[in-house]
Order: sequence, then C-alpha cells, then structure tokens
Amino acid sequence: MHILKPLILSAILLTLAACSTSFNTPYAAGHYESSPTQCVPYARSVSGVNLYGDAYTWWDQADPSKRGNIPAVGSVLVLANTQRMYHGHLAVVTRIVGPREISVTHSNWGDGPLTRRRVFDYQRVLDASLMNDWSSVRFWNYQKDSFGAAYAAKGFIYK
Repeated sequence: MHILKPLILSAILLTLAACSTSFNTPYAAGHYESSPTQCVPYARSVSGVNLYGDAYTWWDQADPSKRGNIPAVGSVLVLANTQRMYHGHLAVVTRIVGPREISVTHSNWGDGPLTRRRVFDYQRVLDASLMNDWSSVRFWNYQKDSFGAAYAAKGFIYK
C-alpha cells in the first residue's frame, strides 16, 4: 500500500496533464507549453516587430509613424503597465472580427502558474473604450464564458 499511493497519484497527474494540453471554444482556443512563454519574445516572433524590453516600453520605442489606434492583422496590441500588470502585455492581431472586435494570439496571460504556460492561438478582444479608439480592451475569459475586466491599451504597433 505504501508504494501504491505514489503510483496512483502519478497516474492521476499524468491523466490530468494529458486532458489539459489544449482548449477550444468559439471565442478562444490554445494550448499549454511545458514552460512559461513570455509575451514579449512570443509577440516578436509572431509579428516580426523587432523591439525589446518590457511590453509597455514597446510603445515609446516604436517609430511614431508605425503606431496607431486602428487594429490591423499582424500589428501588436500594447497594453499599458499598471499596478496589476507591472510589465504591461503584448498580443498580436490575427483577425479583424468587426469594428470593435478583433482576435489575437498571445502568451503568458493569466494570474497563476498554469495560465502562465498558456498560449492563446486565438482569443477575442473587444474595444471597451468610450471613444471607439481601442484605449481600453476586454479579453474573452473562456473559463468564465464572458469578456473579462477592461485593461488600458496604448494602441497598435504596425510592422
């Protein structure tokens, strides 16, 4: 019995890991990586925008002629740094769904060890700004089946 408990626990953990390697819903889909993938190198590799440093610093680093508040496929959405998101966040636009809705790919979005390993292949994002300028956005939370809290956004960086 002493050896049986660790074997049972290992089998349960392996089963859970196999079941949670990907997710797919109408508003978000993705997969899990074996180790955390930060949003900055992920956005750089997907978008081809060759900037470095914390996510929120990308906005000021980018050439002003390559920044704007209109989403475009391949552009990088830059979220501001806040007390909640100290380093800011980056996501790459994969699809324009409508005038106030896009789909993005990004990584390291969440608030725990498991969500830090999540890579969203696509996730819906709403323009939550009052002026329709994408200065505030809401990401789809597939676990709660609704759009989440609003986040301050700087805008989009174009390649």
